[in-house]
This record gives sequence, C-alpha cells and structure tokens, in this order.
Amino acid sequence: MKIRVITDSAADLPQPCRPEITVLPMAVTFGEEQFLDGVDLAHRQFYEKLIEGDALPTTSQINPTQFEEAFRRAVDEGEDVVAVVLSSKLSGTCQSARIAAEEFPGRVFVVDSENATIGQQILVRRALDLLDQGLDAAAIAGELEREKKDIRLVALLDTLEYLKRGGRISPSVALVGGLLSVKPVIAVEHGEVVMLGKARGSKNGSNLLVQEIRKTNGVDFDRPYLLGYTGLEDSLLQKYIADSAALWAEHTNALPIGTIGGTIGTHVGPGAVAVAFFQRSEP
Repeated sequence: MKIRVITDSAADLPQPCRPEITVLPMAVTFGEEQFLDGVDLAHRQFYEKLIEGDALPTTSQINPTQFEEAFRRAVDEGEDVVAVVLSSKLSGTCQSARIAAEEFPGRVFVVDSENATIGQQILVRRALDLLDQGLDAAAIAGELEREKKDIRLVALLDTLEYLKRGGRISPSVALVGGLLSVKPVIAVEHGEVVMLGKARGSKNGSNLLVQEIRKTNGVDFDRPYLLGYTGLEDSLLQKYIADSAALWAEHTNALPIGTIGGTIGTHVGPGAVAVAFFQRSEP
C-alpha cells in the first residue's frame, strides 16, 4: 500500500517537497488581502509585508472540508495517509484533520505534532524516514506518537515588539526590554509556547540558547534536526552557529537551515533564530 504524508504549511517545508508529501496552505490575511501561505505568499514576501505594515496579520486554520478533500484524493488513488499537523494547543487545524479522518477509518491516521514550524517539520521528515524503512501508515503514526516526545524546539527572539503587538506582553515590558536589549528565549513544550528566560544582548542570548540545548539528553544526529530563522536575512543565525560551534563540530560539516513562515513569524517577528532536534532517548 502506498503512503501519503499530509501536513499544513505551518511546518514550513521548503518547496519542492518529496512527491509523497502534500502540504495544505494556511490562509494569511493582511488587512483586506488574503494569501495562501507558501502558495502566493513566500516567506520573504511575508516579512516584507510584516515589516512595512502597521497591523499584525491574522492566520486562519485549515477547515475539515479541506482535509477531507485531500484525504479522499489520496484514498481514491490507493494511498493510506499519515497527517502530521500543527499543535492542537496552537490551532484548531488538528481538530479539523481529526474530524475529516473519521470518514476514512483504517486509512487515515492523524498525528498531533505538539509542535510548530521547524519542530513540526522534523517530525514530517521523520515520517518520511520511517516510510523509507518500509513501515505501513499505522506503524508510522504509532512511531511518530512515541518519538514526538523527544523533539525539542528552542528559539531566541530579537525583539519583544511583536509579542507586544499581539497582546502577549504589556507595552511597558516591551519598552523596558527594548531599552535593555533583552532577548527572550522561548520553547515549545507539550504543544504550547513557553518562556524559558531572558538575556541582555544577542551574545548572552546565544549562550542561553546553547545552555537550554545542553540541558537535554543531547542531539540525536541519527534523526532529523534543523535550524531556522525569521526575517529577510540570516546574519543572526550565522552568528549563533558560530557561537554554538561546539554543539555541532564533531557531528556534521553542514547544518540544515530553513526559514520560518507566517504562522509563527506573526508572533515572533523578524530576527529570531530557532533550533529543532530529537533529543537522544533515555537509556
């Protein structure tokens, strides 16, 4: 039986994807203009509009009908489906997928990634690894449910401004943070975004990011890992890579890098850097 992996554009998968993957786009709205993430709104275009605009854009979840149509196309073509979707605690997209999957018992398996952007993406990439190993759809979904607990996503933000604009912190806190060059470090834990700490200046922020990674069981380099950034250029990410060279030097010559799109970029703004990886399993 052939297998199709379906995800949403919050996973920020680069195009073109492997032929076994279908990406359903989230809608991003700037004022009266609506775009499909990754279809008619590239990541660079998103940040150009975000930086130039006065109001934050909004994003819309994928509805059950869109998932049902995608599931039906796959099943009609003789494929079983593994759907890896944005955390249910961050969006209603997962619930939409589950509702649609009820029409295809035994053929469609929905996995709540409990993550977002590059954290969700490495789970999609892990699904492809398991597909290549010959596992069937049910076994892939079961393994993803087990392994997703090993994923760690940590990020260093460049500014508090977008958290303020989104109403997640007060203007006074954002003002003080800006004056002090405070760089917040956040993570996705149990499907939700949490604040891990704050550092004064990007150098201290990079150090804090490295410290958070060292608190884990270590990066499992046999499973997917990825670095990402928001904005129009990656200079802050390159600085972080230089500052954290000891984490990677003995394991790889080239780090995979991707861009983070509108779903998360709306809330963190440009200039953020993120690392997503599977930590080594407990012995």
